[in-house]
Amino acid sequence: MSEQSPIEVSEQRIGRAEMLGFTAAGSTVVLSGCILEEADLSGLDLQRWEFRNCRMTTVNLRAADLEGAKFEGCRGPFANFTGANLAEAEFRNCDFNNAAFLEAKMNDTRFVGCKLTGANLTRIASLGLSFKETILAQARLPALSFRKSRIERVDFGMADLSKCDFRDVVFDGCSLRDTGLVDARFEGADLRGADLGGLKLIDAKKFKGATISRQQAGDILAELGLKVQ
Repeated sequence: MSEQSPIEVSEQRIGRAEMLGFTAAGSTVVLSGCILEEADLSGLDLQRWEFRNCRMTTVNLRAADLEGAKFEGCRGPFANFTGANLAEAEFRNCDFNNAAFLEAKMNDTRFVGCKLTGANLTRIASLGLSFKETILAQARLPALSFRKSRIERVDFGMADLSKCDFRDVVFDGCSLRDTGLVDARFEGADLRGADLGGLKLIDAKKFKGATISRQQAGDILAELGLKVQ
């Protein structure tokens, strides 16, 4: 039996009742320009759905199954993805500032060109999770592993990166300015493409085994009032 074509819905306000109707049809759905603000979509099976330019402020997707879903151009401040299955999901050019992703499954999840300021990614399953050209300022990302990856143009400014694993990571155009780095690991990391502003010499011990530039070393020493000749 051939697969059913996706249902396409444009510029409608969508709530739980409408979503249940779509899921009962057994097809994947493409929502374009729809309003899902404050909708309770918790626990729904939304595998491989597509959300394009949707308004999702405070939407409740707690424990929803969003495996393979795609979000493009969506705005969802304070959205709730707690416990959701986001494996292989893709977020492009979205704004999910202050969203909750606590305990979500995020294996092979990708964020590209997104704003995740203040987002909470505590206790997530994150094998293969990647960020590119994304703002994670003031976000909570404790104990995530980025080992042996390349991180491109990501702003971690003032984020909680405690216990994160950055071993053998290459930073390209990133910011680690004023981040929380308690027990983070950087052995073998290449930090020459990272903004280390606000780093004190006492904090530099966290970067033991990493590579930094002469300019970065001079900036660290300048924090102590020392000059490098």
